Amino acid sequence: MTRTRDDDACPGALHLYQAADGPLVRVRLPGGMITAAQLKTLAEVATEFCSAAMELTSRGNIQLRGITDPVAVSHRIGAAGLLPSTTHERVRNIVASPLSGRAGGLRDVRGWVADLDAAIQAEPTLSALPGRFWFGIDDGRGDVSGLGADAGVHVLDNAAALLLAGRDTGVRLQFTDIVATLVRLAARFSAVREKAWRVNELSDFGPLLDGMRVTAQPRTPSPPVTRPPVGWIPQDDGRIALGAAVPLGVLPARVAEFLAAIESPMTITPWRSVLVCDLDEFVADTALRVLAPLGLVFDENSPWLNVSSCTGRPGCAHSRADVRAHAREAAGDVSGGHRHYVGCERACGSGPGDEVLVATGDGYRRMHS
Repeated sequence: MTRTRDDDACPGALHLYQAADGPLVRVRLPGGMITAAQLKTLAEVATEFCSAAMELTSRGNIQLRGITDPVAVSHRIGAAGLLPSTTHERVRNIVASPLSGRAGGLRDVRGWVADLDAAIQAEPTLSALPGRFWFGIDDGRGDVSGLGADAGVHVLDNAAALLLAGRDTGVRLQFTDIVATLVRLAARFSAVREKAWRVNELSDFGPLLDGMRVTAQPRTPSPPVTRPPVGWIPQDDGRIALGAAVPLGVLPARVAEFLAAIESPMTITPWRSVLVCDLDEFVADTALRVLAPLGLVFDENSPWLNVSSCTGRPGCAHSRADVRAHAREAAGDVSGGHRHYVGCERACGSGPGDEVLVATGDGYRRMHS
């Protein structure tokens, strides 16, 4: 893909994007992790200064739209502990296996997420990374590796496979070397990228891997996961996680307040869902009874798990249609694979494995990769 400018316009908490419906901010949540208090703050901000809803993104982040007071919003976000760096706030893009350390997986990777986030902020050169560059940490279950992170690792029994653009490089890392290696790769990409925003836009990965030793046959790529974990999920410690899909990724502020009232840690997943974690059975049962009637989806057979969309009209000036309305209409008819409706060829929010349907002005056509 040919780029016409040196940097992309990805929004952040301080770097606003002027959408058709007003300024937009994106709050980075490394590993998708957010506390109840932080979600409550974002819900209050959405109600007071925004569109009274928030959007969950395919990188496990949260967007707020239609902002009326950007200064107040950034202040509240910072006071909630969601803006630890003003220079690196757009590049803290880390996706990790959402259930890691709680249910399944070969290793708890949450500590690596925190260490990588700190290391990214500590490296001055990474402030120049494009906002679209992201890191992936898969705990061995294969849920994140297939999403195609620019730089990532996939945990194996006694080491980690190093991935670039979702592909195994054949390089194997000791667990203690993971964070430093990912930061080094990102710094190298920043130095050689020219107008590339993503690793898969480079013609040669060689400069990124210079000095690293290939010691294994590359593994077959993990298939892309397109559906979130939903419903009643037993944790390895005997507690419960509730997986709640959010239709089209739009979380009303009022519903977010109910989630925050549970006062448990949460994770926003790259499939636009929420995991409410570490619950005892009574609290989990009560929460399920309260949240389901509010529109959150806990049924693994729900058609909402098979459909998503970009923002579309009226929020995006590039869109040719109100794609959310069309996705809602189509949700009941969706079967088989995952369909993602988009308003233009930029195909925002689409992921590997999606059947991408692009608005033409008088209907939709399938986008071919």
